[in-house]
Amino acid sequence: MAGQVTVAQRFGGGWAGPLSLALAASIWGGLYVVSKVVLDAVPPFALVWIRYAIAVCVLFGAGWAMRLPMRVPWRDWTRMAVVGLVGYALSISAQFVGTYWSTAQMGAVITSTTPAFMVIFGRMVLGEPVTWRKGLSVVLATAGVWMIIGLGGLDAGARLGGWVLVLAALTWALMSVLVKRVPPQYPSWVITAHAMLAAWVVMTPAAIWQGRGVSWAALTRPGLVLGILYIGVISTAIAFFLWNYGLQRVDAGTGGLYFFFQPLTGALLGWWCLGERVGLSFLAGATLITAGVALVSLGQHHTGGRERGVQGGPPGEAIQPAQQHD
Repeated sequence: MAGQVTVAQRFGGGWAGPLSLALAASIWGGLYVVSKVVLDAVPPFALVWIRYAIAVCVLFGAGWAMRLPMRVPWRDWTRMAVVGLVGYALSISAQFVGTYWSTAQMGAVITSTTPAFMVIFGRMVLGEPVTWRKGLSVVLATAGVWMIIGLGGLDAGARLGGWVLVLAALTWALMSVLVKRVPPQYPSWVITAHAMLAAWVVMTPAAIWQGRGVSWAALTRPGLVLGILYIGVISTAIAFFLWNYGLQRVDAGTGGLYFFFQPLTGALLGWWCLGERVGLSFLAGATLITAGVALVSLGQHHTGGRERGVQGGPPGEAIQPAQQHD
């Protein structure tokens, strides 16, 4: 109605959406730096399990508090479970292992290739057409990854970590396509909560196996506790809310452009906090990856968001379905 002030106009108006997306992507960039530090005390599978234990409690608790329909039929739950196994179990485990073996900068930059790699699985799983813009984005992103891993003068461990990060990006891209098969009537919060629950259950044996060597006394250190809370609460539940809030307030397809805050923040914090080196091959590769992601994101923007798809953060973050467009 004319003259009626909406909630979005009351709280932030036109800048609320872009600011929320920028904050979410920046939080995800910082995730790689924080996880690099925490992984020195907590092994990857155990950290994934702890993260999901926290996130599941937050997501289900908030969902019930907001009276969202958290119960779903078994048939739909199995689809959400597949999303969780591919994305939250396999991809996030690969992300943490790859970051542990390489650097926070590589984790933030290489996993930002997800939007470009979604082109491949969109074609394989959903039969979506591959335009010249999408095809070129995959070529640029792949060339960027090769510049960083193949030509970066890395030792064997860091190079292996880089390829594991590529696996994380590929499996998250596959998950981002599989989530399209979940019925659209479920809120993104519900999908993410059930997918994480399935991943948490599956990860339990591996977490117990790795957790045998964890010093529980070390887990009580204030710095480590804050790092785990950042990973489990801020980078999952809060960043998820900010990203979903922002997607509802920007043009369809524009949200992907805010991915660039992730590698930028991750690279800067890795250099500033951890003293990680930024070489020419890394900068060249990051530039190619950025160009590839920009190309596919701008392509979505130019089509007016007509393709029914997903938009979200990098591996490790709650990617949720964007506004649906028929």
